Amino acid sequence: MKIDKIISNKGNLISGPLLIKPDLIIDERGFFFESWNRRLFDDVIGERINFVQDNESLSFFGILRGLHFQLNPAAQGKLVRATNGEIFDVIVDLRKNSSTFLDWFGTELNEENNFQLWIPPGFAHGFLTMSEKVRVSYKVTNYWSRKDERSLIWNENKVGIKWPLKKINETLPKLSKKDSDAKSIDYLIEKGEFF
Repeated sequence: MKIDKIISNKGNLISGPLLIKPDLIIDERGFFFESWNRRLFDDVIGERINFVQDNESLSFFGILRGLHFQLNPAAQGKLVRATNGEIFDVIVDLRKNSSTFLDWFGTELNEENNFQLWIPPGFAHGFLTMSEKVRVSYKVTNYWSRKDERSLIWNENKVGIKWPLKKINETLPKLSKKDSDAKSIDYLIEKGEFF
């Protein structure tokens, strides 16, 4: 397993998140890899991480989900991967005392590279689907909480995420009503709804 530290859109090292690249064993039958190993994962993170739930989503082409997060005490860490298809996966640092507050990072996760993104609590997360069908699997460290769930608008100017819409020949992503109604960073800061 290879671990990459995360460099933000501004060239800053973001503390906490990691890009995990598995060691694949490949032969004439196909391949095998460990998608998660508690001992190795905890050693890399430097603490015991307790996942409480596994989630899976199926999305079609051009869908954008996010940017989602949950407030304390229900904040979630997530370990995300695309098991089928391809996504452009994005995180935004919402930790107010972080030197990388509002910096973002994006990477392609797909069934070919089998990369996983570890996202600790304190980040908004979202993805854009880049293939006809995409299955995303993720482990979370806390249960879903309707009252603590929040969303940052996907095209927030103060964050400036460069979604690869041109790469998929789209001008706008397809959004759920919830994601269309997501809040601006100014609103979230005014309400104290960040970390």
